[in-house]
Amino acid sequence: MPESVHNEGIATFGGSTQFQQSAIGRGASVEVAGATDRADDGIDVRPRCDVGIITILAVEASAVRLALGLRSQRNGGLNFDLGEVDMEGPHPARLVATRTLNQGQRSTVIAFDHLRRHYDPKVVVLVGIGGGIHRRISIGDVVEATRVAYYDLRKEMPQQTQRRGEEKEAPAAIGHAVNAFFTDHGEPARLPIADPGGTSRTPKILNGLIGSGDAVIADGDSEIISYLSRFNDKILAVDMEAGGLSQACHEQSAISNHLQGWMVIRGISDDAGPDKNDDHQAVAAWHAAVTLRRILPYLV
Repeated sequence: MPESVHNEGIATFGGSTQFQQSAIGRGASVEVAGATDRADDGIDVRPRCDVGIITILAVEASAVRLALGLRSQRNGGLNFDLGEVDMEGPHPARLVATRTLNQGQRSTVIAFDHLRRHYDPKVVVLVGIGGGIHRRISIGDVVEATRVAYYDLRKEMPQQTQRRGEEKEAPAAIGHAVNAFFTDHGEPARLPIADPGGTSRTPKILNGLIGSGDAVIADGDSEIISYLSRFNDKILAVDMEAGGLSQACHEQSAISNHLQGWMVIRGISDDAGPDKNDDHQAVAAWHAAVTLRRILPYLV
């Protein structure tokens, strides 16, 4: 071995040395462009998004993609739609949307987990269609909800079913954002919405509660509707997914150390009665997607 060594990099005398993403010599540096973090379980974690969107049906996913200008992208074997929407301020809002595998609470919880693990959105919005159950609501109207009444908890007894409803509320910051939207636009808000074909409508946009459970309701005299009216007479609509999202966001806060923002936007496609059909799904889904676009500046 030489008595003295002048070294401006790395010297090795015997053995083996490996270097990864390293630079050697005076003033050397390494820049890794476009790097993606990888979690311990091998899942790609992209830069955090501002808003994550969950849809259920193809008509809902298509409406969201078109209204927000999103583009399809695969990540970890899953399909997402990503894009940016210009906002007031220096940065646009980063959006990511995903569609559940199936209808219902369970698949919605998994979709939320996919969004969280890959893009960690600050706010998650469930967007699509729902059934109206209140006299204030008509087909084509839109409900913005930050409170969900889950009705499927129940005790089956010989002579009756005793339901045990449970209500979840979004974090206060989301409630304030929704209130600000209605302060600016009136309550109910009446904003013209033009569809892709050029037809313009002016639906009512209301702030209210969503009832949620796993039943498809096609009976105006359903015991579920009667129960929901007793539980809270301000429940405007029903769906099959909001209960799962609200519970998932509530439980996620225990491990993330912050409150997970969420809300629900439902365009009314039917009145949950015996004439329930798919005729108005496209209009209702489009109204919900455009409503999301209009409330984005309040959420971000």
